[in-house]
Amino acid sequence: MEDTPRGMRLHIAIFGRRNAGKSSLINALTRQDIALVSEIPGTTTDPVYKAMEILPIGPVVIIDTAGIDDVGVLGELRIQRTMQVLNKTDLVLLVVDPGQGIGSYERDIIDRARQQRVPVVGVANKADIYPVGELTAGWGRELGTTFVAASARTGEGMEELKKEIIRSAPKDWTAPAIIGDLINPGDLVVLVAPIDLAAPKGRLILPQVQTLRDILDHDACGIVVKERELKEALRSLARKPRMVVTDSQAFLKVDADTPPDVLLTSFSILFARYKGDLPTLVAGAAAIDRLQPGDRVLISEACTHHRVADDIGAVKIPRWLRQRVGGELEFHWSSGTGFPPDLNSFKLVIHCGACMINRREMLFRLMEARQAGVPIVNYGIAIAHLHGILRRALSPFPAVLDLWESEGSHGLRRDVM
Repeated sequence: MEDTPRGMRLHIAIFGRRNAGKSSLINALTRQDIALVSEIPGTTTDPVYKAMEILPIGPVVIIDTAGIDDVGVLGELRIQRTMQVLNKTDLVLLVVDPGQGIGSYERDIIDRARQQRVPVVGVANKADIYPVGELTAGWGRELGTTFVAASARTGEGMEELKKEIIRSAPKDWTAPAIIGDLINPGDLVVLVAPIDLAAPKGRLILPQVQTLRDILDHDACGIVVKERELKEALRSLARKPRMVVTDSQAFLKVDADTPPDVLLTSFSILFARYKGDLPTLVAGAAAIDRLQPGDRVLISEACTHHRVADDIGAVKIPRWLRQRVGGELEFHWSSGTGFPPDLNSFKLVIHCGACMINRREMLFRLMEARQAGVPIVNYGIAIAHLHGILRRALSPFPAVLDLWESEGSHGLRRDVM
C-alpha cells in the first residue's frame, strides 16, 4: 500500500488551534513518531503530508496543518495555506483542546467544510487531563457533528476514532474503476504507450500503469505496445480487442490503425471520468470552437515537471489551438496548487489529466471554473476534438456521446458536485 499513488488515497486533514494536539494525534493514529511535537505554539508551519494505511478504508494521506489561530504576518500566511488544504480534503478531523473550548475558529472550519461538502469528525483531545466525555455530546449537538473523546498522549480513544473515520469517510471519494466497468472478464485491451522524450526513463507513466492494473483487477487481458507497432500487433491477434487506449498525443495514428468496430479512447479521457466529471470536461471542448484571436487561454497542470522539447502543454496544444483559431492567442500557464486569482478573465481552461491529484481536488477545480463562468476541458478531450475524432474517442461512453452529439455545440449542462 505504500506504493499507492497519493492521488488515489483518501485525504484526511487535521485542523485545530495551536497546541490542541494535532501532531500528537497523527502520531497516535499511526503509532509512529511522524509529526514533530513540541510545547511551543506554532511548531507546524506548513501542511505536512503522510501516506499511511487505515483499514478497512485502505491507503490514505494524513495532512497535518498549522494552527487556525496562528498570529502575526507569517501566521496569516500559514492560515491561508491551511485553508487551502480543504480543497483537497475528503475528511476533516477537528481537534479541540477542552481547555480552550469551542469558539469562532472551530465554527469557521465546520462552516467551510460544509460549504465544500466535506464531512467533519470532532476530536475532544486530552482525555487524560479533562473530563472530555461529558463535553462531547454537548459539542456534538451544538455544532451538528460527531465528537470522539481521545487522548493523543496515552492513545485512549484511538480505536473509536478510527471507527468514526470509517463511518464518516465519503463512500465515493474516487470513481469505482478507471476502465474495469467498461470491459468484461476475458476481454482484450490494447494500451498504446509512446516512448518519447516525455516518457520517464525505464518505466511507464502513472496513468498507463494504473489503467493496466485496473484491467488485470477486472480479470481482463492487457497488451502494451508503442504506436508504431500497433497495426502489426492488431494483425497478429487471434481476436479483435474490446478496446484500444492510447496516449492522446498519438491519437491520429492510433485512430487510423484501429479498426472502426473497436472502441477507442485515451488515458486522459479515462481519467477525466475517474478523477473528475466527464460530461463537464467534454462540454468544455465546445468552447474551443468559440475562441477568437487574442482570447486568453489558461493551460493548467496539477503537478510540476520538467518540460521537454515539443512539450504537450507548452508547445503542442498551443500550436494546434493557433491553427484552429487562425491567429495568436494569449496563453498563460499554471502548475501545482491551483488556478490564478483572475480565473474569470480566461475564455478557456485546458487542464492536464489530473493523475497526481485526488478526485475531490479535481472536482473542486471544476467547480471553481464553473463559478468563474469559464469552460474547462482536459488535454485528451481537447486533443481529440482538435484532431476531429472526439466522437470516436467517446465511443466507450455512449451516454456522454449522445449528449455531445445533441448539445455539444451549445455546451452540456450538468452540476459538477
